[in-house]
Amino acid sequence: MTEKAILVGCQLPHVTDERFQYSMEELASLTKTAGGEAVSVMTQKRNRQDSATYIGKGKVEELEVLCEEFECDVIIFNDELSPSQLKALATALDVKIIDRTQLILDIFAKRARTREGKLQIELAQLQYALPRLSGQGISLSRQGGGIGARGPGETKLETDRRHIRNRIHEINGQLSTVKEHRTRYRERRKKNGVFQIAIVGYTNAGKSTLFNQLTDADSHEEDLLFATLDPMTRKMTLASGYSVLISDTVGFIQDLPTTLIAAFRSTLEEVKEADYLLHVIDSSNEDYEGHERTVHELLEELEADRIPMLTVYNKEDQIRPDFIPSSKHRHLLISARREEDVKRLKADIMAELKQNFLKPYHVKIPAYEGKLISALKSETLVESLEFQKEAELYDITGFSGEEQTILGQIKKYML
Repeated sequence: MTEKAILVGCQLPHVTDERFQYSMEELASLTKTAGGEAVSVMTQKRNRQDSATYIGKGKVEELEVLCEEFECDVIIFNDELSPSQLKALATALDVKIIDRTQLILDIFAKRARTREGKLQIELAQLQYALPRLSGQGISLSRQGGGIGARGPGETKLETDRRHIRNRIHEINGQLSTVKEHRTRYRERRKKNGVFQIAIVGYTNAGKSTLFNQLTDADSHEEDLLFATLDPMTRKMTLASGYSVLISDTVGFIQDLPTTLIAAFRSTLEEVKEADYLLHVIDSSNEDYEGHERTVHELLEELEADRIPMLTVYNKEDQIRPDFIPSSKHRHLLISARREEDVKRLKADIMAELKQNFLKPYHVKIPAYEGKLISALKSETLVESLEFQKEAELYDITGFSGEEQTILGQIKKYML
């Protein structure tokens, strides 16, 4: 059942009207993703948030009337509420109250599929809830339902600080084990010299659609915010037969809760470990420049802002008439659903690899080294392969990574 929600936002002097409007529209999209419907919106311009109730007392009274008029199920605030604000609003209004952070956490809880994803969400929710236990009596037993009530449900957590701290400690232990496995896996990939690409971008920019087209995978696609949550890594084969690894990552969003950045740091390490980034931007979105800024800020926070990047402006078929590429990086304008555009992107990646990441090699390998020749085709970027019948040799030129183990095997055949 769709829950009826009233959205509340407070515009401070440093926030432009345009940015504030986009932020409220995004809150409505987040509400829809969580299974709710925005039936009314209340906004207020203030020099600073009311320390007690976020909005002024008069607005709280108006909100009470609106709740009765629309028979709303939940009020969603566009900023993170402090524990005291949450408590005061819960006392004044007889309806469920959540903030932007709790809403995003709720969507993540709904969409997490892997064990790691679920653990990270539970951790973020517990860290969020701990200082707010005396607030609105947050039900950690999760016996209720609806927006803001998903999460560590099955464990029926008591609202006991000591119990929660123990659970946080336990989850951190489990996550560090998962993180060790992930680190070992990444080190093995590095040792094998596999080139790694990560797709990053604002939520709903079309990352998963592009990922599926590049890899023939089945990453979840939907016209909702945070359709993809758990990272997925697949092999992408370029025209020459050379394979690289490409990862689809969780969408970025402005004002991402700090608890979430901390909880998802290990998931986003796929981005930090990449050799190359594809930054996907929805060129049909009015606030594409704001989205681009948000992603760059978050990449800086993750210390991944120095990784070479190609900006991919997606949804060219729905492009806005006033669109002008704003990226300082190299860029391509494509539609992820057009096969010829995907081929063009793959060709661009291959050209970039040859120019900036791989070193050329030239070898003559005896015909009986079939296994080695086959490995060269899949593990390096082969440019030309010619069989010299008289000498029974294969004359091969191509490009490979400097640290690839295969280089040791072909060293004696190099010219």
